[in-house]
Amino acid sequence: MFVFLLSIFGMICWGLAPIFGKIGLGNATPLAGLALRTYISTAILTVWLIFSGTFPQIKQIPIKSWLFIGIEGILATLVGDLAYYAALKYGKVSFVTLVMSCSPLVSVTAAILFLNEEITAVKLAGGVLILIGIYLIV
Repeated sequence: MFVFLLSIFGMICWGLAPIFGKIGLGNATPLAGLALRTYISTAILTVWLIFSGTFPQIKQIPIKSWLFIGIEGILATLVGDLAYYAALKYGKVSFVTLVMSCSPLVSVTAAILFLNEEITAVKLAGGVLILIGIYLIV
């Protein structure tokens, strides 16, 4: 139940964030907007890590994990978010967020191919329904 509630909270945050992003990008380039968002998030996260006593744990993360977390950060936070911000700046929130919501299909496919996760009828049906929904809206 806890995971479900966290997921709902994250969904609400991700659902509201593009509205603020679109408004904020009105007078900013996508790159400048992404940089500002990243600086603000980094400052808050750093303070949180220090006051929670979690900051020293970063040194305990193995180098191999640093590599994979770094790649994830480059793909998601740098390249992916820059493409998202550019699309958000020049497109409609309703269109951009719907197309971006197909990203779980990429994740599920990659998890099946690279992490040997099993494909189930429910996952397959969900993926097909997402694609049909995107097709109907676009």
